[in-house]
Amino acid sequence: MAETLRTHESWRDPRLPVAERVADLLDRMTVEEKAAQLIGYWAESAREGEEVAPLPDDFGEPPPLEEVLRHGLGQLTRVFGTAPVRPADGAARLRELQARVTAANRFGIPAIAHEECLTGFMTWTATVFPCPLAWGASFDPELVEEMAAAVAATMRRAGVHQGLAPVLDVTRDYRWGRTEETIGEDPYLVGVVGTAYVRGLERAGLVATLKHFAGYSASRGGRNMAPVPMGPREFADVILEPFVLALREGGARAVMNSYADVDGVPMAANERLLTGLLREELGFTGIVVADYFAISFLEDMHGVAGSPGEAAALALRAGVDVELPTVRCYGAPLVEQVRRGTVPEEHLDRAVARVLALKCELGLLDDRVEETDAADLDPPELRRLARRLAEESVVLLANDGVLPLRARRLAVAGPLADDARAMMGCYTFPNHMAARYPDLPIGVEVSSLTEALRAELPGVELTAAGGGDVMVSGDGDIDAAVTAARGADVCVLALGDRAGMFGHGTSGEGCDAETLALPGRQRALAEAVLATGTPTVVVLLTGRPYALGGIADRAAAVVQTFFPGEEGAPAIAGVLSGRVEPSGRLPVSVPRHPGGQPGTYLRPRTGASSRWSAVDPEPLFAFGHGLTWTRFGYEDLRVDPSAPTDGTVEVAVTVRNLGDRPGTEVVQLYLSDPVASVVQPVRRLAGWARVRLAPGATARVTFSVHADRTAFTGTDLRRIVEPGTIEVAVGSSSEDLPLRGEFVLTGAERVLGAGRVLTVPVTVTP
Repeated sequence: MAETLRTHESWRDPRLPVAERVADLLDRMTVEEKAAQLIGYWAESAREGEEVAPLPDDFGEPPPLEEVLRHGLGQLTRVFGTAPVRPADGAARLRELQARVTAANRFGIPAIAHEECLTGFMTWTATVFPCPLAWGASFDPELVEEMAAAVAATMRRAGVHQGLAPVLDVTRDYRWGRTEETIGEDPYLVGVVGTAYVRGLERAGLVATLKHFAGYSASRGGRNMAPVPMGPREFADVILEPFVLALREGGARAVMNSYADVDGVPMAANERLLTGLLREELGFTGIVVADYFAISFLEDMHGVAGSPGEAAALALRAGVDVELPTVRCYGAPLVEQVRRGTVPEEHLDRAVARVLALKCELGLLDDRVEETDAADLDPPELRRLARRLAEESVVLLANDGVLPLRARRLAVAGPLADDARAMMGCYTFPNHMAARYPDLPIGVEVSSLTEALRAELPGVELTAAGGGDVMVSGDGDIDAAVTAARGADVCVLALGDRAGMFGHGTSGEGCDAETLALPGRQRALAEAVLATGTPTVVVLLTGRPYALGGIADRAAAVVQTFFPGEEGAPAIAGVLSGRVEPSGRLPVSVPRHPGGQPGTYLRPRTGASSRWSAVDPEPLFAFGHGLTWTRFGYEDLRVDPSAPTDGTVEVAVTVRNLGDRPGTEVVQLYLSDPVASVVQPVRRLAGWARVRLAPGATARVTFSVHADRTAFTGTDLRRIVEPGTIEVAVGSSSEDLPLRGEFVLTGAERVLGAGRVLTVPVTVTP
């Protein structure tokens, strides 16, 4: 039975400032009670051979829950997201665990409950939203924020306090299995869209967790958890920028460290970045949580610690506040280190104060019981949001006029034509837990592409030849697709990925690719269908871009989607029929050749195709590309001729709908610095606006570009604005830029601090 404390103790008084309450409580705690606030506990972890996280075999089982709880508990890990539970049962289980936590420790402090929420609340029967790469394809941060707020409200009602999202890793190598979790290959796109997701979570009361800080996506060879051979300039200008934006303008209260080591220093032990940069320079005051087992990996994988206690000492000094998913290093080994004086108690107090401050903000230090309600996790309003985002994320890459479909006889073929799971990414419950529960129903209503097309086109004679495995291992699947295509006016060929974990898929965590060729024999299947001469619409359901050279130029149309979620199939079918206007744009470039790395558009002049190399990295479809049912024209570019290095330049352009159908254009602004003190990308995205126009209508789009948005990390590793000419380009993609101009920054070079301007405001007027 927990000891009853006097009600006049300061830490219990919600009227007092957080810092005063935390200081009072911290002063009353023993070393064991302090350490307990820094650990998570996985009440039901994976069984042997059934991975839900990269758990090494020799870590052993954590102590029994009863033993852990007597000193308190920092976090409860994935009560909803580890095993298939009905919503009411999950809520009941969480209430029961919280009751045990509060009853067992003498202060009666509950734990913070965290769950994954990268594609919605990652639990069985909850709405499955499009994956983050689809958020980027929408170029619609307002809709992403609306989605995040709805997801967060559902999770808070269920008793969850913290969501482990969003991923702010910038795509650097498409072969990386977790590309589907990224928002795109441009740091400004990632930052703006990711910040919108953070705002949505936080304004609904859920703690957003930025991950993976930092550099994880830039691993050597695109291999998961591999070293990151990156210099400090690229790290600052590309990798860190989304985190800076999401911290300052999103208000995220948690950060999760990356698994990777950057230039030999594992992030979980990187005091320079976790404390010097994150806290002292960027002013972050929230908690840093370890990615699952990352503290133990300092010993087991990185070899910079010789024991769990040494790993704990390194991580705590660096600035990791909470060990997740369960206790190993921050339990008895950390207590022993503190008792021996190896770890200064002020390091322990620093982390505990941060955890208690967050618990105070969440109301967990108050004497009250949280009301929970998890009756329906997939209500109609969330499905409608999922449908809107799915529709906006569909990218029409190519179209010779076959779309919208007018065929009377339609064949639907390919390994993903009849596969509802093809709509969902790795961090959806059904795919995340597929290896552990292979026979588990999806839990929500999800249509396959064939089913959606039957519903969308009831008057069309439809022949289905889908099925088989995603690797197309049998000739029978190719023969069936060819036969169906030959008997149809148009063939829809569904190709792409199966999301999974650690090799149980072609995309997802631990499912890295050797090349950017379509998985298995899908290219052979596509070539066989295209050889029939039947106009073929290639529909891609993927977690990364694949090389489409030799396919896209022979197809009648190409439609790219990135795991569009439970409403993805109706969204795609709506685009194919013409009911839905395609308005998505590529958040990543689509390569021409399987080995054309590096593929991202953020490359300097020497990174382009040249006579000095036989390798051609030029993309087939550029970043920002996407077609609609109409055409747009650009005219009347106006650029302020100059501004001081602390001033603002206005860039204005008129966009006109030249067709006979309404449509949405994504007007994109790019900047180039042709002469700089360090090598710069040929161009980089500076801003955009989604503009919907009726036939013949125009809109004036004005970007306000502060000089800070031209800044980069200079030769002395300080962020600077240099005087000189800045080139401007406006258009519909990073390659389709019909209007170009320039302005001159005048005055002295400026060194920027923490208050620099991070965004480019844009206004749209009729």
